[in-house]
Amino acid sequence: MNRSSRFVFSALCFGFAFLYLPILVLILFSFNDSSLATVWGGFSLRWYSALLNNEQIIDAALLSLKIAAVSATFATILGTMAGLALTQMGRYRGRLIFTGLIAAPLVMPEVITGLSLLLMFVSLQELIGWPVSRGASTITIAHITFSMAYVAVIVQSRLGSMDQSMEEAAMDLGGRPMQVAFDITLPLIAPSMLSGWLLAFTLSLDDLVIASFTSGAGASTLPMVIFSKIKLGVTPDINALATLIIGTVSIGILLASWVIFKQNKRHKEG
Repeated sequence: MNRSSRFVFSALCFGFAFLYLPILVLILFSFNDSSLATVWGGFSLRWYSALLNNEQIIDAALLSLKIAAVSATFATILGTMAGLALTQMGRYRGRLIFTGLIAAPLVMPEVITGLSLLLMFVSLQELIGWPVSRGASTITIAHITFSMAYVAVIVQSRLGSMDQSMEEAAMDLGGRPMQVAFDITLPLIAPSMLSGWLLAFTLSLDDLVIASFTSGAGASTLPMVIFSKIKLGVTPDINALATLIIGTVSIGILLASWVIFKQNKRHKEG
């Protein structure tokens, strides 16, 4: 191994250690028997038991998972439609504005997005009486608003690199546009849609700023509960909670990667 390769390998190891070593330490200390989050007191599962008996965290986790699943599903549908409109419909009036509207949530600070959505919900409540109160529904709408932009970018990228010959051949054989879209286009972009769904789910599950602006009394998501607990000091049950989240996300990523691998292999063999 020459000097250049050694340097690249060392930089790679340092980068991975910088990213993943803190996560491994957090997982290790989730099995800590001590009441102090940063002092090792022996191996124990006491904080997992304490976590499962904490109704506040369990309720917040279930609410966050519900919001994330619903918002990711609608964001995937809307983002896919936006990606199709940007790549399959050619040039049309208002395309530049539509592209800007899709890209805006990607670069807009979360504080600005959250504040603008809060003002919108307050104005709607005064004008039409909806929403009656801010809660899970307003958080879900807010998460759909910004996460669909990420899905649109992923789907647009996949459509831009996709071979159009299969769609053209289906059209030549008499296939209608809607039939071609469901039989040809959607199966080809299904891996990117799955990736977009996972990204939207993760963004929703992780969001704190926008949820804080658009939530109301009795609708605290998991990041909001964790943030409020951290203000008083980190407790070991937070390490246990973080470990469970990391495990859940890792399993989801592995399953999605397996599905994408199998589908790509099937397309190559076909």
